[in-house]
Amino acid sequence: MSAEVLQSTFNTPTINIDSLEMIAVTWSQMLNPLKSSLSSVVRLSFLAILILTSISLTVGYQYFGDYNHNHRANGLDSKYPEVGLPSSKEPIINDPNLKTQVIFRGLKYPTSMAFLGPNDILVTEKDTGILRRIVNGTILPRPLLDVNVSTFAHRGMLGNAISHYHLPTSDLANIQRNNGIRTYVFLYYTEAPSHDGDDVTDGKQPLGNRLYRYELIENKLVSPKLMLDLPATPGGIGNGGKVIIGPDGNVYVTVGDVGNAHNTKAQNVQNGPDPDGTGGILRMNQDGNLPSTSGILGNKFPLNLYYSYGMWNSFGIDFDPISRSLWDTENGLVFGDEINIVEPGFNSGYNKIDGIWLRGYNIDQTEKHVALLHPQDLVDFGGRGKYHLPQFTWFKSIAPTGIAFFNSTKMGSQYEDDLFVGDNINGNIYHFKLNLHRTELLLPNGPLADKVANTSDTLNGIIFGKGFGGITDVKVGPNDGYLYVLTFNKTQGTIYRVVPSVITTTEKGPLQKVS
Repeated sequence: MSAEVLQSTFNTPTINIDSLEMIAVTWSQMLNPLKSSLSSVVRLSFLAILILTSISLTVGYQYFGDYNHNHRANGLDSKYPEVGLPSSKEPIINDPNLKTQVIFRGLKYPTSMAFLGPNDILVTEKDTGILRRIVNGTILPRPLLDVNVSTFAHRGMLGNAISHYHLPTSDLANIQRNNGIRTYVFLYYTEAPSHDGDDVTDGKQPLGNRLYRYELIENKLVSPKLMLDLPATPGGIGNGGKVIIGPDGNVYVTVGDVGNAHNTKAQNVQNGPDPDGTGGILRMNQDGNLPSTSGILGNKFPLNLYYSYGMWNSFGIDFDPISRSLWDTENGLVFGDEINIVEPGFNSGYNKIDGIWLRGYNIDQTEKHVALLHPQDLVDFGGRGKYHLPQFTWFKSIAPTGIAFFNSTKMGSQYEDDLFVGDNINGNIYHFKLNLHRTELLLPNGPLADKVANTSDTLNGIIFGKGFGGITDVKVGPNDGYLYVLTFNKTQGTIYRVVPSVITTTEKGPLQKVS
């Protein structure tokens, strides 16, 4: 989901006007400090040169925005041109025994959803900085929270997670007020200094990518606690932002490379500085502290928070309910999107490897250069970090996002405990079965059997549903056991639910409201 890149193809590069405007804004912001010392003619000339240079450099990467047109979504979003638009018809599920329902339509660029209770969903909106609450298919008129967010490219309100726990009997006042349960809402967003989008309109730098913990009391989020304060510059892409509460009760959050300029050991730069909180999955307890006496990779902050590293960006994490292992989706930079099982200390290989392919070659040659099974030039933090190949990888970018294990039989026993992944470019949902030990994906016979989707490979064997448009999240309803899908759109962001084609009256759930 890279709003800083220009659309191009292998044979005929094309320039998108929205992307040119973003480049102009970026360079204008860089020139702001020089306004007093440069004449207007010089500034305009310098700006023109920089924009033309940006175009030249981007077109040089012939792969940006190049999709497999056999699986491409119907159109592109005007503000985020790399995001697919939904089909003019409702999404299609390839299993004729299943269909989609609209739970709610009318969200503005939604990025993440979490279930507060039965038919009660909290949704983050990227560019408004708003946390919405949707109950029984109806959006509450007043936002649950509205904060100032930077909005350029991947910046914004990006992720949320919810934690409930029973209060001790000694906390009598809160027990009476909250029915004995305390509810925390964790939010990850790029905090802005003055108002939404001031990084674009006013050239202001974000305050940081920040993780906050709020307490939900009487439909209000109160007592904000800053859990993490991470870099949000120099660039706007690769901010991560997905948050999840693990089966161990700890908080896990994905953090990308943030502008492709953090050349630390977490990005596998051997002589680089110590990690700065970018390029990995971070873990802490619900108070923001280290969950154990020592870190996985080291004991110095923030290295002691890293659960994994060597990641360009991630828009999806989930825990396998059977093995309790963490899995993620990862976006490669230009190529090499991935699905990984993430054991403690996992090194995903960036910035030396994306997918199974080595970085540093022209894009038309990259597919020929496959990394060794045991690369020798990666940072391993004294043997604590471990690299392994992805469980599945795409050479051509699909921008995988939401990932969910379907711990339910509501779509049929054939899908129970299987893995589902959404993508942001093609609008597809992919379906994977796992081996007995829950360590590998089982792929159908054919071109994907080697767990690699090369340029010429068809994806039909793993597509479960299509026509959704850009997907930003996939979840399993904790109460009804259905698959929920969140889509990214300027005004018509939608929550879908996948259900049997024929369902009983007791399973129909809330009345659907379309806004």
